Amino acid sequence: MARVFRQQIDEGILNRAATLFARYGYAQTSVQAIADAVGMSKAGLLHYFPTKDALRDAVVAHSAALAQEVLDAVDGEPLGPARDRRVIEALADQAIARPGMVAFLVSSTATEPSTPGAERIHRTVFRAFGADPDGEPERAIRVLGALGALSIVVLAAQRVGKAIPWRSHVIATSFDALGHRI
Repeated sequence: MARVFRQQIDEGILNRAATLFARYGYAQTSVQAIADAVGMSKAGLLHYFPTKDALRDAVVAHSAALAQEVLDAVDGEPLGPARDRRVIEALADQAIARPGMVAFLVSSTATEPSTPGAERIHRTVFRAFGADPDGEPERAIRVLGALGALSIVVLAAQRVGKAIPWRSHVIATSFDALGHRI
């Protein structure tokens, strides 16, 4: 199988699995449910990822890489509204391209990370905002509010086919949740 084609299949599987893990949790998501979501048989899915744990590990690794991309994009910038806006823009673009992965990233950040490896995602996202999840409560709550707004609005926009046209509104809503005005 061509490498590019295999990568597209893997990303599609990971995105759908991430959506289900974010929505129902890892323990409540079956391999069959993931296979159904990607239009494969269970055996076909297990050809790509031999166990549910392997699939979870791949979702966590991919989500952690996305979070790290955001952090790397703003690393070295001073804390404040300009950096916050860049983080929100980067997350919005990732959410439009990979809604399931960003839903998983947000769920890993917004809840007590119980999935192995999710704590790293949680900490990386907060570091991108220059925030400490255990620090100042108002800032932590604003970061969670911005992430929640971003994920909900992008998912709603995807549902009605307006993700790209609504991008600026997604960013404005999330930026506002951080206490900033455009």
